[in-house]
Amino acid sequence: MVFAAAFILITAVFVAFILILIIADVFYIDKKAVLTALTSKDIRHAFGLSVWTSFATTFLALLFAIPMGYTLSRFRFPARVLVNALVDLPIVFPPLVAGLTLLVFFSQTPIGLWIENDLGIEFVFQPKGIVLCQFFVAASFAIRSSKTAFDDVDRRYENVALTLGCTRFGGFWRVSLPLALNGIIAGGTMTWARAFGLFGPLLIFVGSFRGRTEVLSTTIFLEQSVGNLELALAVAVLMILVAVIALTTIHLVEGRTQVKL
Repeated sequence: MVFAAAFILITAVFVAFILILIIADVFYIDKKAVLTALTSKDIRHAFGLSVWTSFATTFLALLFAIPMGYTLSRFRFPARVLVNALVDLPIVFPPLVAGLTLLVFFSQTPIGLWIENDLGIEFVFQPKGIVLCQFFVAASFAIRSSKTAFDDVDRRYENVALTLGCTRFGGFWRVSLPLALNGIIAGGTMTWARAFGLFGPLLIFVGSFRGRTEVLSTTIFLEQSVGNLELALAVAVLMILVAVIALTTIHLVEGRTQVKL
């Protein structure tokens, strides 16, 4: 009993600390700030841009995450350890370094300048750059989650499918992918949440131009920098609410990942 009580107490203290911080933010803002956050044309645009770019990023991330997760889970190849490390690298990148790396690539290197100038595909200080920046920082979460999901699927199921006449792709499509789907969805949700809350790299790579590249995270920075702390906190509480919904979804999905056959 003492052991369990001690561990529960530690958990309760940490949870209480998080709740106290959130409640403090909620009680600091006033009704006017909330109404402004909900009715401001600029903030609504930033919210819409945050949502659709995050969904676009998640879609692109999953296009890479599913085949890459399966590859890293099932196949053995030279430099596999290095590939695993490079996949995880954006997760531990300092945020400002990620934005600076993209900015230097597209504004200083021959390949980046060719893409920006000759092909006319502009990313620097453009809405498309938001998706690219979010993808660079957040896609690793989807890839890693997909690999873990495929690792949890017993390979014998695929082998049985092969003996019953399935091709290798058929075994993947009909057996492994459905069994790993919940884990992949959880990774996609985490990717969306990470992309939705991204700030530092975006500020460097695409800036925060009102009505063009401003997203909710940079709205908080802009409002706080001019002294509108109540409005900045109102937007922050909105982002916290979205994050809570996303994380709750992840845990609900993870609770269903254990499939018994």
